[in-house]
Amino acid sequence: MTQTVLATHALHKRFGGIAATQNVSLALQRGERRALIGPNGAGKTTLVNLLTGMLAPSSGRIELEGTNITPLAPHQRARRGLVRTFQITQLFDTLTPLETIMLVIAERERAGGRLWRALIGERAYADEAASLLTTLHLGDAQRQRAAMLPYGKRRLLEIAIALAAKPRVLLLDEPLAGVPASESREILDTLAALPREVTVLLIEHDMDIVFRFASRISVLVNGTLLVEGPPEEIARDPQVRSVYLGESRNG
Repeated sequence: MTQTVLATHALHKRFGGIAATQNVSLALQRGERRALIGPNGAGKTTLVNLLTGMLAPSSGRIELEGTNITPLAPHQRARRGLVRTFQITQLFDTLTPLETIMLVIAERERAGGRLWRALIGERAYADEAASLLTTLHLGDAQRQRAAMLPYGKRRLLEIAIALAAKPRVLLLDEPLAGVPASESREILDTLAALPREVTVLLIEHDMDIVFRFASRISVLVNGTLLVEGPPEEIARDPQVRSVYLGESRNG
């Protein structure tokens, strides 16, 4: 039996007279691989910012595992298992991947206030961090400063940071943006191998990536959900071909 993990109900966001999202109602099922697509300016990042609490909705409700999280701050949502990555990679460049992931684990375990020297001795944190980095093909780079990592590895490290927080729902905002083609396959393979208990919402412009990754696709146009369905239906839908792929309905 499927279970809805993340849901929105009639979500609206207005900036003055501009409606960035309008009446958005969607439901992600546990373990689902969902893609959110749409043309530039469709409101995709605004929707993710609403989901994560970076923005407050003008009206509507957001639920995580049946609980209303609309009033919660971003860090409170993250503690409940709603975690995101960003279009622009945000890392501690002076830390190594191992140090970075240890700090995330310490924060998750409410031990972030300890002195750094004390954290160094936390063998359990170090072992968990090393295991996660190995799983994400960062084992060989775990003791390099983040600033020295190639861009694709930096993207993988950001995903590792998100996974170290033990998410129930992972929101990936264009994780392959700016990644060279030679490194993108490694990231896509890593995403495909994520644990099935983690529900994933992927925002992505590259349709090849979307169709390889997603089991279901939601199309957002002008802040409104135009259509949802499995990839093969979305590929055939004349509305999607018109507004997203730039083809005329008679073409």
